[in-house]
Amino acid sequence: MFWLRAPGGNVIVLDASTARRSEATVNRHLAAVFGFYDFHARTGVALAESLVAWRRVPRGSFKPFLHHVTKGRPIPTRPVKLKAPRRLPATLTVEEIAVILAACTRLRDRFLFALLAETGIRVGQALGLRHSDFVSRRCELRIVPREDNVNGARAKTKTIATLPVSAPLVRLYSEYMHTEYGELDSDYVFVNLFAAPVGRPMRYDAVAKLVARLRAGTGIEFSPHVLRHTRATELIRAGVPIEIVSRMLTHRSVVTTSETYVHLGVEDVRAELVRAGIWSDRTVPS
Repeated sequence: MFWLRAPGGNVIVLDASTARRSEATVNRHLAAVFGFYDFHARTGVALAESLVAWRRVPRGSFKPFLHHVTKGRPIPTRPVKLKAPRRLPATLTVEEIAVILAACTRLRDRFLFALLAETGIRVGQALGLRHSDFVSRRCELRIVPREDNVNGARAKTKTIATLPVSAPLVRLYSEYMHTEYGELDSDYVFVNLFAAPVGRPMRYDAVAKLVARLRAGTGIEFSPHVLRHTRATELIRAGVPIEIVSRMLTHRSVVTTSETYVHLGVEDVRAELVRAGIWSDRTVPS
């Protein structure tokens, strides 16, 4: 695989253009091929066994998942893997978010994207919300993992998480309830109101179609998850402790938050040094 990127002098290159597939895409294909050979190696195919690399689990305090199953025996590893560059999460500006919200002609849609932008919750967590999860009098939102969501929404968390929400978001929720939701009998916050079947909880594909219309109307490339990235980045740049950001994002571990979202540039680092008092504003020439 590597010789394809740097062929020898005796290899005729038919196309020297830029690769059509990224390193991450190539690695996913390699993982599938390796899984195929690993399966046949386990069934005793000699050729497949010669194409599987083995390595021993290193000694130390860290024990990988299912270590008790292998008990230190060699485990199969992928013999070929490209080094994929780390991609920084895409984010939006405050102005772009304002344009997206302004482009929403319905309160339900505006409330959905305002909720995602302010809290950073996953779209699946939003689609699984019940009215009992939105505690308006305390300006709180509960993320409750449920297995019975009829729209297939997934919270991706095992425990209930309670998040703060702003008073303007609560007012937008109330306006949506009184103006568009009305007397509709449903436990779900986000439901079909303008297309059949009316009252049915919104599904992922309905949100995807809505995003496609907004992208076409505003010219802004975004997805619901970009709003999550944007909120996390805003909080980190504002100096919010990573533990608080992790809780807002309902991550199971602070490490996940750090590895995914601490992608500060040099100006962010400079601002933190000034805020911490290590540097002064006069350190940076105007």
